[in-house]
Amino acid sequence: MHIHILGICGTFMGGVALLARANGHKVTGQDANVYPPMSTQLEEQGIDLISGFDSQPIKEFSPDVVVIGNALSRGNPAVEYVLENNIAYTSGAQWLSENILANRWVMAVAGTHGKTTTASMLAWILQYAGLEPGFLIGGVPENFGLSARNGNEPFFVVEADEYDTAFFDKRSKFVHYHPRTVVLNNLEFDHADIFEDLAAIKKQFHHFVRTIPGKGLIIHPSDDIAIDDVLSMGCWSEKEAYSKTNTIGWSVKLLADSSSVEADGSKFEVYWNGDLQGIVQWELIGQHNVDNAIVAIAAARHAGVPAKYAIDALAEFKNVKRRLEVRGVVNGVTVYDDFAHHPTAIATTLDGLRKKVGAEQRIFAILEPRSNTMKMQIHNTVLPDALAKADKVFLYLPGDYATKFDDTIEMLGEKCQAFYDMNLMRQAILSDAHSSDHLLIMSNGGFEGIHQKLLDELK
Repeated sequence: MHIHILGICGTFMGGVALLARANGHKVTGQDANVYPPMSTQLEEQGIDLISGFDSQPIKEFSPDVVVIGNALSRGNPAVEYVLENNIAYTSGAQWLSENILANRWVMAVAGTHGKTTTASMLAWILQYAGLEPGFLIGGVPENFGLSARNGNEPFFVVEADEYDTAFFDKRSKFVHYHPRTVVLNNLEFDHADIFEDLAAIKKQFHHFVRTIPGKGLIIHPSDDIAIDDVLSMGCWSEKEAYSKTNTIGWSVKLLADSSSVEADGSKFEVYWNGDLQGIVQWELIGQHNVDNAIVAIAAARHAGVPAKYAIDALAEFKNVKRRLEVRGVVNGVTVYDDFAHHPTAIATTLDGLRKKVGAEQRIFAILEPRSNTMKMQIHNTVLPDALAKADKVFLYLPGDYATKFDDTIEMLGEKCQAFYDMNLMRQAILSDAHSSDHLLIMSNGGFEGIHQKLLDELK
C-alpha cells in the first residue's frame, strides 16, 4: 500500500511515517517546514520528502490513502485536491489506532509538560528489561535514535497529545489510543488556538479517562488540582499517585550530588508506600525530570518491571534530543538546545540549570516565543517570572511578533533585549558571552539554526 503523508515532518506524523514504512508500506510525504531532527531521521530511513503542499505529487503518486496532519486545514491545495478527487484519507491518530495499536498493551503518557521525556524513559525502561516495546514519541530519544518503531508485542508506548486530531476530527488525538496504562503528568492551560480555556482541556482529558478499562491504571501527581478535577468527573480505573511529601504511593527525596552546587535532581531516592526502592543517579537534572522519572517507574511496574530494574535503567538513560541538549562547548561557553516554549517548562528548565551551575556562572536565556499560544499573548504576564533565573534574556521577535511582547520586555527591564533581526541578535550575544557562560536556546522550532551558528562564531 502507498501511504502519502501531509505534514510528514511534524514529530508525530514523522513517527507515523516510520511505523508505516516498517510495516511494509511505501511512504512518501510533503511538508512546508523541514528541519532536524525529524527531517534527518526521515531521510536516513529513505522516505522521500517533498517541500510544499502543491497537489501535483498526489496526482503523480496516486496513493492508496493520504494521512493528513492536524497542521493542515481547508484551503490547503493538497487537502483540497484530496477532497475534490474523492481520495481515501485519514488522520495520523486514527491510522495509528487501526494499524498499530490494535491488540497491543498501550501505555500512554499525557499532560501539558514532560510527555516526550517521560514516554522516552518508559520505553527505555521496558527495553532495558528485555521487553522490546514499540513506541511513538514526539522527539528522538537518544537511547534509540528513532522516534518510533513497531517493537514486539504486547507493549507499545505512545506520547498522548491533547491537541486536536485533524481539520475533520476535533477530538484530542489521545482519545483514539485506548490505553491500559496511563500517565497524567500535569495539566495547565495551553494550545489557546484550539481551546477556549482550561475547562475545555479538562473535558478532553476526561474523554480520555473514559477510554481506560477498569483494570487499567492511571498514574498521576497528588497535588495537581486540574487533574483532580478531571478524575472527579468520573474515574473507573485503578489509580496510583505520586507525591513529593506523602508516604502513600510514590514519592522521592532529592540528594545533593558531589558535582552539583545543590540538589539538582541528578540523584534521588525512590519510595513506594514509604519503602525505599533504590537511588537514581543519572545525567539529567531538574525537578521536572525527577517527576517524569517517578511516573515512568510506576508505569513500568504496571507492565511487570520491578522498580529496582527501572532505577537501574534510568542510570543509562540518555534523554531526548532538544531537552537541555548540549550542542557544544567553545572557549568555555556552553550552548544548549531546549524545546521549552511554555512558561512552566521555561521556568523548570532554568531552575534545573541554575542549580547545576550555581549563582556565579551566567545563564543567557535565548527565546523564540513562536508557539500559537505565545503569539496570542496568553502568557505575556507570567513569562517574566518564568525567566527570572536567567541573568540575561534575548527575545527573537521577527515579523508579526514584533509588538506582541512589549509588556513582557518592559517587565523584564534591563536584563532583556529584543531583536527583530537574527544577525543583530547573534552579534549581541557574541559580544557579551565569555568563558563559563551558558547559552540556553529555547524554541519549539528550528530557530534559524542559531545553535550551530553561535558555536561556529564562538570559535
